[in-house]
Amino acid sequence: MSVAKIIELVASSDKSWDDAVRAAVAEAAKTVRGMRGVDVQDWTARIQNGRIVEYKANVKIAFGVEEEPGA
Repeated sequence: MSVAKIIELVASSDKSWDDAVRAAVAEAAKTVRGMRGVDVQDWTARIQNGRIVEYKANVKIAFGVEEEPGA
């Protein structure tokens, strides 16, 4: 049997949406083991003076549930 947990993150970048997604995955990787996939839920951006100044990505990251030893 395979069971996964899902966490939702919002990350931003001044470069691109792709960079924002990569930042979310990299940050999650610091504390989450067994990540299996990322699902981009939403793309948004902040505009200033007619230009995009911040790209934002809302993502869901799936990771495996670890079994307790002896379970």
